[in-house]
Amino acid sequence: MSARYLLVLAMLPLAWLVGCADPGQEELEQWMREQRNITKPNVAPLPEPKKFVPQPYAQTGAIEPFSNQRLLQALRQQSGSATANAALVAPELNRRKEPLEAIPLDAMRMVGSIDKGNQRVALLKVDNLIYQVRPGNYIGQNYGRIQRITETEIVLREIVQDATGEWMERPATLQLQERSK
Repeated sequence: MSARYLLVLAMLPLAWLVGCADPGQEELEQWMREQRNITKPNVAPLPEPKKFVPQPYAQTGAIEPFSNQRLLQALRQQSGSATANAALVAPELNRRKEPLEAIPLDAMRMVGSIDKGNQRVALLKVDNLIYQVRPGNYIGQNYGRIQRITETEIVLREIVQDATGEWMERPATLQLQERSK
């Protein structure tokens, strides 16, 4: 095949595309230009901003919120509540700790109870060791004192700090754990 023949074959699709051009294309472009000139954007103006009027601090007899007096007043109030809270936990800090107070409650399992004389004793399993506990004993890491022992549970009260740092009492229980197979 000659180079002339290949050139003619390459020009044939180009000639076909030029011949297929839409004569109405120019009319469409003209209409779009007219529409752009006719259409005007409608933007509403922004309202004027409101004038800020600062309010004067009119409490001349009261303590100013950022003064040293206010800080001292808050510290006195906090120390007063800390004293009341300290009274709740102070006896716990002054006594001798029992062995089961070093272990969290969720690491203990109640596996049974027995009656010794006229007092019920609970059996706690911790690290494959069995411990006997009575009402009045302490268990867990939150000053948990055993209040009552039944056949199926140990009822105790714990002393914990809430989110604000204040000490409070809360009830807790250990349920009898059924033997797993």
